[in-house]
Formats: sequence, C-alpha cells, structure tokens
Amino acid sequence: MKPLAFARYAWGLLVYTLGVIVWGAYVRATGSGDGCGQHWPTCQGAILPEIEHVKTIIEFSHRISSGLALLGVILLFFWGRRIFAKDHPAYFGVTFTLWAMIVETLAGGGLVLFQLVAYNDSVARVVIMAVHLLITLTLLGAMALTAYWASGGPPLRIRNQGAVGWALGIAVLAFFTLAASGAVTALADTLFRAPSFWEGVKQDLSPTAHFLVQLRVLHPLIAVSVGIYILLMAGVVSRLRPSPRVRQLGVLLVALFGVQILIGLWNMFSNTPVALQMLHLLSADAVWIAFVLFAAAALASGIQAAEQTEVHQPSPHESGARASVRHYIALTKPRIISLLLFTALAGLFIAAGGWPGWKLFLVVLLGGYASAGAANAINMVIDRDIDAKMERTRGRPTVQNRISSADALKFAFVLAAIAFLVLWWGANLLAATLSLAGLMHYVLIYTLYLKRRSWSNIVIGGAAGAFPPLVGWAAVTGDLNLLAWYLFAIVFFWTPVHFWALALLIKDDYARVGVPMLPVVLGDRVTVIQIALYAVLTAVISIMPLTLGQMGWIYAASAGFLNLVLLAQSLMLYLHPQRPQARRLFFYSMSYLALLFLAMAVDRSVHF
Repeated sequence: MKPLAFARYAWGLLVYTLGVIVWGAYVRATGSGDGCGQHWPTCQGAILPEIEHVKTIIEFSHRISSGLALLGVILLFFWGRRIFAKDHPAYFGVTFTLWAMIVETLAGGGLVLFQLVAYNDSVARVVIMAVHLLITLTLLGAMALTAYWASGGPPLRIRNQGAVGWALGIAVLAFFTLAASGAVTALADTLFRAPSFWEGVKQDLSPTAHFLVQLRVLHPLIAVSVGIYILLMAGVVSRLRPSPRVRQLGVLLVALFGVQILIGLWNMFSNTPVALQMLHLLSADAVWIAFVLFAAAALASGIQAAEQTEVHQPSPHESGARASVRHYIALTKPRIISLLLFTALAGLFIAAGGWPGWKLFLVVLLGGYASAGAANAINMVIDRDIDAKMERTRGRPTVQNRISSADALKFAFVLAAIAFLVLWWGANLLAATLSLAGLMHYVLIYTLYLKRRSWSNIVIGGAAGAFPPLVGWAAVTGDLNLLAWYLFAIVFFWTPVHFWALALLIKDDYARVGVPMLPVVLGDRVTVIQIALYAVLTAVISIMPLTLGQMGWIYAASAGFLNLVLLAQSLMLYLHPQRPQARRLFFYSMSYLALLFLAMAVDRSVHF
C-alpha cells in the first residue's frame, strides 16, 4: 500500500503545483509581483506583513502557496527515497523533482530581488521570465515522471532509440521555444494592453512599437508550427512504438494541443482577459505533462521498435562513400521532388513579379528540397513493408537495407529541421510553417492515415503537394492572398488526374499489397470518369486567376492551349481506357503543371 499511497500523493501534489503556477500567472497579469516590495522570502521585510494593498494580499498568498508546494516536494523526496530502491526510476524522480523545485524557487526569488516584476519592461526581465517558465516546465515534467513511475510505469531506455529519440528531443526544443515566446507574449499583454483586438494588431505591426509588442506577433505562428510538428511527431512515434499506452497518450496529447490552440485564439480575440490568460497557461502545462508521459511511454524499456524489424533479407552493402550518398539521395525521391520544387520556385517568381533575388531563390530551393525530401524519407520507412512487394518500389534503399530505417528517420528529421530553420531565417516564419504543414499532411494525413484505408487517399492526401507554391509566395510577401490560394487549388485538383493515371498503370501492384487505390476498389471505368471530372475542375480553376486582373495574354493563351490538350487527353482516356493512353496522360500531366506555372511566372514578370 505504501507505493500506492505515494503515487496518489505524487499525482495530488502535481495538481496542487499546477494551481500554484496558474495563481502565479494571476500575480503577473495583475501587476502584483511587487506586492511584498523588494523582499524575499519575507514580505515587506516581515514574516507576516501588514496588509495595506490588494497587491500585497495577492503576492503574499502566492508566496504561501509556493512555500507549501516546496514543503510538499521535500516530503515527496524523503518519502520516495524511503520506500523505493536506488535502482527504481521513482528514486531518481524524487531527487530530480527536489532539485527542480529548488531552482524554481530561487528563480522566482531572483525576479523579486532584482525588481523584475510588476511593470518592469527590461530585456533582463524578458530573459529571466522565459528561463523561469522553462524551469517550471522542467519541474512539472519531473513531478509527472515521478508520479508515473510510482504508479508502475516502466523505466526509460534512452539508448538505441534511433529516430524516436531524435523526434522527441526536437519536440522538447519546440515546446521550450513555444513556452519562451509565450512568456514574452504574456508580458507584452500585461504591460501594453490594447483597448481592443484590432488596436492590438495595429500595435504589433507598428515599426515604432516596443520590442515586446513587436515580438508578440510571433507567438501565434510559433504555436501553429509547433502544433504541426506535434501532430507529425505523435503520428510517427505511435507507429514506430506500437503500444496501446503510446497510442492513447498520443491521442490525448494531440487533443489537448488542439484545445490549447482554441483557448489561445479565444484569449487573443478576447483581448487577453486575466481569466483566459490563466486558463491558457493551465492548458499549456497540461499539454506539456501529456507530452512528458507520452515520451516516457514511447521510450519505455520492453517496447518493440517497429523500425528495427526487417522486411527483406539484407543484401550486400555497396562499399564507399559515393554509394552511401547515392542511397541517401534516393531516400528523398529527387525525381518526384523536382516538380514540387518547380512549383515552389514558380510561386516565388509569381509573387515577386520577376526575379526574387539570389537569397530567396536559394532559400526556397534548399528549404523546399529538404522539406519534401524529409517527407519522402519518412514515407519510405513507414511503407517499407508494402514497398518490398511492389515492382516499382522494391529497389528502394529502406527495402534493400542499404540504409537502416533508424538512420533513414534520423536523416529525415535532420532534413525537416534544416528546412524549417532555413526558410525561417532566409524568408519568414509563415513560409517555414507552410513547408512544415505540407510535410505533416503528406506523412500524417496521406501516408499514416488515408493511404491504406480509403480510395480518396490521393484526393485529400494529395493536398500536401499543393503547399510548395504557397511556400514560394509567402517567402516573398509574408502573407497569402487569393492568387496564392488559386495556385494551391490548381495543384490540388490536378493531383488526382496525374496520380490516378499512374494508378491505372500499376494497379496490380496496389492490389497485391492491399492499398485501396481507386482503380483497385472501383475499377478502371469509374477511375477514368473521375479523371475527366478532375481535369475539367483543373481547367476551370486554372482560368480563375484571369478574373483577378493580375494575368495577361501570355498566361491566357498558354492556359487555354494547355487545358485543351489536358481535356483532350482525358477524353481519349475515357473513350479508350487502356494503358498506352493512361501513360500518355500521366506524362503530359507533369508537363501541363510545369508549363502552366512557367507561363504564370513569365506573364507576371512581364506585366507586374
């Protein structure tokens, strides 16, 4: 009964500590951090201060609740070390929790002693507040792990976790970045509260605004970027660590993050009332705790690593660095990437109305390739079981064991990180976020969820290929207007025409491995009808940019000719649904998209 009682106490102490942290947000939001003056740990220089102001009551109550939390952690420490053996993970957990609490307490005291409270708007306060929040997350993580291990959770296995360790490590950095930006935003909301949401937007965009206000605008985009990565990471890790607990905690993590985003939007559009600020912080802490438990379950000893199971007998490795580089390049599927990359660069030229400059050109080229290559590498690992049975894909390096799945995933996550950082540094955060969104959509929506479940996989999942022109556009403008969304729509409606023509050619491969592509599920006749319908939709959407008055005769003539050929090819396939005609449409569809975007780029360069 002692471990059970301890576990209940540990969970209860975690909940109490969350309450203390949320009350601390109230202290900050109301400007009551100087309610006890420049004294710590005493209040107004006394153990029991004279209450002259409401601020003193608020700050002193926070001191009392924090002190009780510290005493609670000290009890947790001695109790845990008494009932658990030294090799039990909870023994480490209570020690880690005590040290985190001590550092957290000292950081809070430092804010008071150096007068970095109330309405102080210095850089030092920004830095210390961000660090303080990161220490708080560390404390909550330590307490959650202690309670988890005391409740019977298995110990961690840190070594040989491959890309799962990398993915979770990147997630920790992403959470810390989001938390730091949240601390800055919360401080800006306290010190520079606007009378309304739209007045706040004007403040954010003003070049003369305080640096805290100018930084505030980054937090929503960082939150969206981190949310996209959490979706991607949770999906991949749940697939690579096939455990019911991992899957359940992954679903909980994603659901809580979704709620957190909604609360954040509510908080922002409501002009950040104090109650919503507190709820926003509480939900953020809940998301972090869910992630810590998800990571602990994924890294637990005894769970089989799915990426380490072989789907094919190892073939002799080619020797030499050249062969190894070639195989890593093959992971990125460079031939498939080439068309995606072309639409991204075309979007760059279309937005700029001509040459965008070498910096943006190279940034989008490198970032776009790295992002698409990362998505393709992850796809090769996830689909290696069916790739081994398909004629078209059985030579892939993950199938032939030229590159291990663990190394392929490490390579993919490094590429994804490079893509995001390059696009953020060289262009802007919106372009980086859109690139990450495309990667997530391809891996999570298409590969992990739809590909093996529904014939509509390529319709919904194919939207991943429509993100590159948005990335190119956003890299120039920093926003997305109607023309940019037309570029997205053109690729979106073109994708079924292109891919279903290919599916007609390799439907036997898909049938062999049980992938429900449209020709396999509903037959050739339904497929060619769908291709014709999507060809008509593609033609209509491709004409829509002309209605904006931003295109001239070069694009009009080119789009008209290209669409006539596309519709003619689709009609011929409808009349003669045979492999030669499907092959002709498949190859023409690639030329169609490239030439259409090229015509738009040339036209904008001439008439912009």
